[in-house]
Amino acid sequence: MPSLIRSTVSSLALITVLSPFVHAAEVPKTWVDKDTGHRVWRLSDEPNSGGFYFNINAYTADRKQMIYTAPDGIHVLDMDTHKARLLVPNPPAAALSESADLGAVRGAGAGRNPHALVAGNKTNSVFFTQQDTATHTAAVYKADVYTGAIRKLTDLPPRIGIVSVNADETLAAGTYIEGDATGKEYGSNAPAPPSPAPNSAPDNRTASAAQGPHYQPENKGLMMERRLAARLPLVLFTIRLEPGPNGEKPGEMKTLLHSTDWVNHLLFSPTDPDLLMYCHEGPWQKVDRIWMIHTDGTHNTLIHKRTMAMEIAGHEFWGLDGETIWYDWQYPKGEDFFLAGYNLKTGKRTAFHMQRNEWSIHFNLTKDLDLFTGDGGDPGQVAKASDGEWIELFYPHTIPIGEGVLNEPTFWQPGVFQSERLVNMSHHYYREEPNVRFSPDKKLVLFTSNMFGPSYVFGVEVKKADNPPAADVVSTPDLARKFNPQDPPNSKGPVIQPQAVQPPAVQPQ
Repeated sequence: MPSLIRSTVSSLALITVLSPFVHAAEVPKTWVDKDTGHRVWRLSDEPNSGGFYFNINAYTADRKQMIYTAPDGIHVLDMDTHKARLLVPNPPAAALSESADLGAVRGAGAGRNPHALVAGNKTNSVFFTQQDTATHTAAVYKADVYTGAIRKLTDLPPRIGIVSVNADETLAAGTYIEGDATGKEYGSNAPAPPSPAPNSAPDNRTASAAQGPHYQPENKGLMMERRLAARLPLVLFTIRLEPGPNGEKPGEMKTLLHSTDWVNHLLFSPTDPDLLMYCHEGPWQKVDRIWMIHTDGTHNTLIHKRTMAMEIAGHEFWGLDGETIWYDWQYPKGEDFFLAGYNLKTGKRTAFHMQRNEWSIHFNLTKDLDLFTGDGGDPGQVAKASDGEWIELFYPHTIPIGEGVLNEPTFWQPGVFQSERLVNMSHHYYREEPNVRFSPDKKLVLFTSNMFGPSYVFGVEVKKADNPPAADVVSTPDLARKFNPQDPPNSKGPVIQPQAVQPPAVQPQ
């Protein structure tokens, strides 16, 4: 095991380098949102901490622990007590700054070392990659969340990154760019924005020091256009983490796909170890996005085929039972909004309709599909919602299909969402994506927010507070503004209303 994993972190030194201007001791631990009646809890204490990307499993196999990340390393949150502890520390700040290319260890929160990948579906563990600061080589590790024991699984070849681990924890999947082509100017490998100049006024919204794990760069749209147009030769692969039944050894790689498309968002099924979902990345209206492939390289299948120009589908995620793929479907882009589901076993397609102000950047659900949630969006997002900055709860309702109604097996089965607002997010800066998920017991919706300046992990109770003390009931934006007076730029900017399409003039005959 590398010495950098065994070493004790100089936490204060690291926080001095990476944390912004509001400390957790000053941030309220709980309050009841005046606008919704739901109680909110701050669950993490580390400034710039945050949960996993919305579609990555964050819960251990026993569903009792949740993984989140912070500048000092990988943390574990007990879902019963809400007490957190540091599981895998970062190397000291000096060693971190000497690392030549942390971007080589890729995925959610790229640039952090160690770099959390996913919580195990089979064991109570978290998988992560870590780069040796002396050799600049990366390896894959597995940490037991209860004992703290860390086991090295395999080294990674140079320029190879992984982002997902399969259901039985034997394979990881990733991509690399072939030959001498380089993708470092794109995406998570791009250089970080410069830190504020010394002695400059603190800016909790834009300083790189104040960014959580899923902060989106201002030039993201341009980057995505350039990356798609570059047509870099790319390989989609799996790498073995454990010995295989036919003598396969850890580190053995298998190529699943060669492509000059931009392949991204690899996500193994939570139940089928041989099934991998991925996307063709880029502006959604320019790609057929959602795909599935088996780990033997067969059955490469497009999940959603558009039938309208400017129709888009994306931000795909697995249902917790592994049977259904869900995704944001807009027909067309920015005009009509659905959460769509495709059942792999039956081929059934379901579409829950929502209003413009209910649309969210990301969605999530419970295992029994009785509740959905969304993280909202500011007016700068694709929905251009004038009042969309809320953490929301969605109750799904299918539209009854009466006797004699035409209904083919290939038809979409219609439904609607009835929404309930949970948290007023109008003081949240949406460049840091909230990435909602339910707690395993469905009592909380967890999300990341920078409303207080730095980002923290929060949870809001699904059930409304019952006769809370009057002192606990406050406006969430007003409370956040006391600690972070600066308003979020996108939220307070002008709302760009969708352009109405004028019908052509009728010429007289």
